Amino acid sequence: MNSLLQTLSCLDDYDPNSMTVDRARNIILDLVTPPPGHERGFVRLGLNRVLAEDVIAPVNVPAHDNSAMDGYAVRHADLAPSGETRLNIAGTAYAGRTYDGVLKPGDAVRIMTGACVPPGLDSIVIQEVVHLEGGEDKTVIIPPGQRVGQNLRRAGEDLQAGQPALNKGKLLRPAEIGLLASLGQVEVTLHRRIRVAVFSTGDELGSLGKPLQPGQVYDSNSYTLWGMLERLGCEVMDMGMVKDDPAALEEALLAAAASSDVVITSGGVSVGEADFIRALMARLGKVAFWKIAMKPGRPMAFGKIRNTWLFGLPGNPVAVMVAFYQFVRPALLKMMGTQPASLPSFLVPSLTPLKKVPGRTEFQRGRLIQDNGRWCVQATGAQGSGILSSMVEANCFIVLEHERGNIAAGEMVNVQAMEGLV
Repeated sequence: MNSLLQTLSCLDDYDPNSMTVDRARNIILDLVTPPPGHERGFVRLGLNRVLAEDVIAPVNVPAHDNSAMDGYAVRHADLAPSGETRLNIAGTAYAGRTYDGVLKPGDAVRIMTGACVPPGLDSIVIQEVVHLEGGEDKTVIIPPGQRVGQNLRRAGEDLQAGQPALNKGKLLRPAEIGLLASLGQVEVTLHRRIRVAVFSTGDELGSLGKPLQPGQVYDSNSYTLWGMLERLGCEVMDMGMVKDDPAALEEALLAAAASSDVVITSGGVSVGEADFIRALMARLGKVAFWKIAMKPGRPMAFGKIRNTWLFGLPGNPVAVMVAFYQFVRPALLKMMGTQPASLPSFLVPSLTPLKKVPGRTEFQRGRLIQDNGRWCVQATGAQGSGILSSMVEANCFIVLEHERGNIAAGEMVNVQAMEGLV
């Protein structure tokens, strides 16, 4: 723990009581590392997991020269430099089998998509441009203008045997799973799944399925966090709700830290009389920082208990989601063994005026739409940190920079696309 504080004390502009968004994110990413442990797994179980070893292609993909189209395989040297060419149709090549016929100059072969190209033939003429003549279609007439090698997929043009197909650190998405299958891979070596313990704090929280008592609200944060963590492929341990009781919170924190790589709490990190998480983190471990110059999500604690990283997120539902995508998600991706990429961002005009106080970064919820053929963004109504419907309606964050003030309609703003993440 002391090494953590020593590391932080050496950083320029380190202020645990007021951290900019970029500074906080960079500090987190400098500190977290993948936990030890690899495992072999069936390729389908690798979805949303990260490769721990390079995958070397054992075969060429495709394995043979094959046709990209239905048509006729020809020897380009047999074609006349101008005018039509008549070739004898020697047979038919089908996908999934070899062509065993003997070919001589002037022969063409009817060929199906994916079929191996017979030896000696080097170009495919699509069936839509040819004409047939003679009894039982024995002759094919090829029009001029054909190119050598056209419509032909060469062996190994996708992947070459002996070369890296996927490098370690690659996050496996559906395309990567398909590529592994194309190599005949049954199993791959993966970084182990990150174990994340989650619990919500607060006397005001009520359980789903039970009537709310006066002053209570249903616990939505643990469900939101579960969904975001499942999307990342983490192993989620839902530890339920913990009352605003220091002894109960301490017990929950120690139990969570003992059984996980990361603990995520929501609520209890502000400065209210019943906000105990930050003080417990400081007593049981170390707090790197606990205030971020941002809205929503200013009270966010980050630190360590024993060997487990802890994120103390705010209690308001929107603040939980903003803090997760700006800080927790990139940290977990790095711990999974891959290099986290920022959410896709670009500049678009705002269709609505936006209120903004300089001195903090704001993440307003917006919806990217097309207006007269160009992409624009509009705010999703009220922007309070407790209005979860603003996230339901959103497909992007409108990121208003630290020193920026109010934005007039038509001004360019930076947006982070989050469609598919939330």
